[in-house]
Amino acid sequence: MRPPWYRRLPAGRPRLAAAALCMVLGAGLLGGAAAGTWMTGSEDSGPTGFRAAGNLWRESPVDELFPRNLPGDGAGPGGADRRWIRLAVAPDSTCEGAFDELLSKVLSPVGCRRLVRATYLDETSSTVTTVGMVFTRAGAGGMDKLRNRFATENLTQRTDLMPRTHPVRGTLAADFGDAQRASWTIRVLTDAPVVVFAVSGFADGRAVSDPQPAGDATRKGQKTAPAQAGLGHDAQGIADRVERGVRRTVADTVEDE
Repeated sequence: MRPPWYRRLPAGRPRLAAAALCMVLGAGLLGGAAAGTWMTGSEDSGPTGFRAAGNLWRESPVDELFPRNLPGDGAGPGGADRRWIRLAVAPDSTCEGAFDELLSKVLSPVGCRRLVRATYLDETSSTVTTVGMVFTRAGAGGMDKLRNRFATENLTQRTDLMPRTHPVRGTLAADFGDAQRASWTIRVLTDAPVVVFAVSGFADGRAVSDPQPAGDATRKGQKTAPAQAGLGHDAQGIADRVERGVRRTVADTVEDE
């Protein structure tokens, strides 16, 4: 039975590149995706756990994929504890219109079976974070090649590859849009056909002119607004817990077989 997903996010228009440099870099990304020769596996390839993970979006309860409350012991700046409260879960959907154009192109070689997302608020009502999972059509080989590309081309650092948000009407995340994105992380799993991502921002809806990837924003001594507000820790901490939940659910599924 399909989980009770709700509150659909309207498809947004892709963001346009603002500078010639972005256009040049973007052309390289589009060209790499167009080649399409490195999607070597099908959705059925890989070990039992890998295949089982590909069906979690329709077989697992929503509260299992995106718990109502996420404890983050030691997940904040300086090892402080964090806690995040789920505001809403988006209905499962295709990936059409869900990402900016360049990120869509980068992910296209592995395909998109389904996209699931949820938005969380930290317990101090200071920050909001959208976390999501793309369940791909790729086999283990395709996921491995995509992960290698993210690593070798340093794609996790690119602001034009930030994931998009899931605003939630009537909450502190109502104005959580493209301009409010402050920190983000993208993880390409190789033991599951899943890409996990998270993007965070301020709960007061302020625009952010200097977004910073979570890997940088969580480093000691950073003075940027995303770093000092702990937004990198929010994106990283929530993505960590959702990713662990996928692995835990798959492990339980395999044990039951």
